[in-house]
Order: sequence, then structure tokens, then C-alpha cells
Amino acid sequence: MSCGIDWAQDHHDVAVVDGQGAVIHAERIGNDAAGLARLLEILCEHDPHDGRLEVAIETSRGLLVAGLRAAGRTVFAINPLAVSRYRDRYRSSRGKSDAFDAMVLANILRTDRDAHRPLPNDSEQVRALQVLCRAQQDATWDKITITNRIRALLKAYFPGAVAAFERGGKHRLESPSCRTILAAASTPREAAALTERRLAALLRKAGRKRGVDAEATRLHSYFHTEQMSQPAPVEQAMGVALRGLVRQLDAICDALAELEALIDTAYRAHPDGPIISSVPGLGVALGARLLAEIGDDHTRFADARALKAFAGAAPVTRASGRSTFVHARRAKNNRMAAAGYVWALAAVRHDPHWEARYRARRAAGDRHVTALRKMFNSMLGKLHHCLTTGELYHPDDAFRPLAPAIATPAA
Repeated sequence: MSCGIDWAQDHHDVAVVDGQGAVIHAERIGNDAAGLARLLEILCEHDPHDGRLEVAIETSRGLLVAGLRAAGRTVFAINPLAVSRYRDRYRSSRGKSDAFDAMVLANILRTDRDAHRPLPNDSEQVRALQVLCRAQQDATWDKITITNRIRALLKAYFPGAVAAFERGGKHRLESPSCRTILAAASTPREAAALTERRLAALLRKAGRKRGVDAEATRLHSYFHTEQMSQPAPVEQAMGVALRGLVRQLDAICDALAELEALIDTAYRAHPDGPIISSVPGLGVALGARLLAEIGDDHTRFADARALKAFAGAAPVTRASGRSTFVHARRAKNNRMAAAGYVWALAAVRHDPHWEARYRARRAAGDRHVTALRKMFNSMLGKLHHCLTTGELYHPDDAFRPLAPAIATPAA
């Protein structure tokens, strides 16, 4: 028998089917502790082998999934797109209901269990690290979005600030110095009223310690350069909007600092941390992201090819008749793919072996992104070997010289 759960925000539909696909139990439970208790009772009632009744659901997160895993149940997270394809097997009319979807999920395990994988048996330490890393990655993306909005707003009424912080100096719009000055002077008139002494005080408040007076003089000259301006009421309104964006950026930067400290502690405490950090290009930030997405269940991926497909590094081949087309994989773990691009770029810059391989790919005609993706594909294979065997990365083993060719006697 198998069980399927169609989850929702307020309730969940449960269906248990037997070996012939007949529904032997169907019930709707609540999304609360009582609903979870009732679900565990249903599983115990219909479980003939004490814990072997497996559960299929369309999500891998949430309190319901956490409760099932804590109870020792094997949970399969089925892709909703795959569920929609299976649904057409039972109803050509494309009819749909929550109870029907629960039955479809249960039958997916009954018929095609081997085509799907259960949730990995990761430790609580890695699951906590995954929450922290994903929150940090989301905050980083939000930081980029807010920074771009600030840049676009400044160009609309205060282009001198963009020139002062991004073109004329080493500051960026998300830097503490820029945020502190823009919060104190959010319009061109307010910035022009700042003296060099006041600018130096704001720079020190932001944490700058060296070259404060020279930087204050430079900013003062930029703020006093003649430039186009909006009408005074419009300029004041845009200044209010800018201060709101700067406050959001301040909150995101504070959250990032806290998350980075927690990630550093959790990553260094994990036993797989030294193995991952031994690979060129992987420090704490990237190593933690890869560990969080790969997990510490070393039986999750049957081989390195499965890990490469999961990360989106392995290509996809479409062949039909005489035509064959190889292209990059679209269905992938986007978080891991984003970290892989940065990882490959860092390895090229800091390791001569990977730099030589990158140059060879470029000489063969690959574009920059294609060469980095192929390097990411190769690097994942080596990382998978290190994690599976528990060995640290060593360049002599990763790049073994080719054996000399055996000389053949002349004819």
C-alpha cells in the first residue's frame, strides 16, 4: 500500500491505496497538531509492516513533512509538474479535485516508485544550515534588487551621488559609507549643504578609518558640481522615497551580517566542512551553500552523474532520427547552479590546474559561460568523490598525468 497527501494552506487530503490502486481510505485532515496526529493514526492503521507505508506529497518543506520525517516515515516529494502528467492517466476530461490528487500521488508510488527518490536522510545540522544559507542567498538577491532601485532613483534626480560613489571612488551604493551619507542627505540641496567636516564625521560613523579627510574633500567637490535637478517639491518627495529604500537596505545588510556569522559557525562545526574547503575556490560562503544543497546523506546520489544533473552542470541531449541537439539543463537546483558559477570562476583565478583547463576550453571554441559550466561539471565529480570517500582534495590525484604510450615495433 501507499499513501498520497494533497497539501494546502488550511487542510490536507489523504488517500491510501492498495496494491491494485483501489482507494481504501480517504480523509481530510487539518493543518495543525491534531491533523498530524490523525494522519499518523491513519498510517498506523493501514501499515502492515510497521513503518513501511510510504508517503507521497508535492512539497519537501513544512511542518507536516517535518512531522512525518520525525515519525520515521519515508516521504517522497513529487514534482507538481510530474503530478499533472500522471493526472491525465486517470481522467481524460482533465477533471481535478484535492481528493483525486491525493489518490494520484498514492498511485505514483504504487506504479513508479523506482523513478522517484525519497527525501534525503540529512542530519538536523545540515537542515539548519540549509535554512540559514537559503535565507542568506535570498537576502543577497534582495540586496541587489534594492541597490538597483536606489541607483535608478538617484539617476532620476541626484546623478551626482551615483558619480561620487560608484564612478569616482571605491564605494558602492550598498556600502556603509554611502548608506550613511544618503540617509543624512537624500537630496542634492541637502548634500550641497554638507561641509567637509560633516562629511568626515559621517564617514567615521560608517566605520571608515583611513583617508577620511581626503575622501570627504572628494565627495564635497562632487556634491558641489553643477547638475540638473528636479523641481523642489518633486525632489523632496524623491528624497523621502530614497530614505525608505536606504532603511530597507540597512535592514538587509544587518541581517546578512548576522546570517554570515551563524553560517560560519555551523559550517566549521560540520565534519564535511574541511573536505569541501579543501577544493580550490570553495571558502566558507560557497562551501556552506554547496553543503546545504547537497546534504550529508552520502547515499542520496547514486553516482557523480546524478549530482551533476541535480546541479544543472550536466548537459541534456535531445536526439530524434538523424538530429541530435545538446543544450544546457534548465530543470536544476538554481541555488546550487548560481553557487557553481562563482565557484568555477574562483577556481580559475586561484588554481593553475583549473586555469589551464579553462584556457583549453576557450581555445577549443567554448564561450566564457560554457567553459565555466563544463568546469563546474568536472569539479562536481571530484567533489562527489571526496565526499563519498572522506578524502581531502589533492591536485596530484585530481589531475593525474596521462600514461606514456606503449611503443609498437615498426613493420
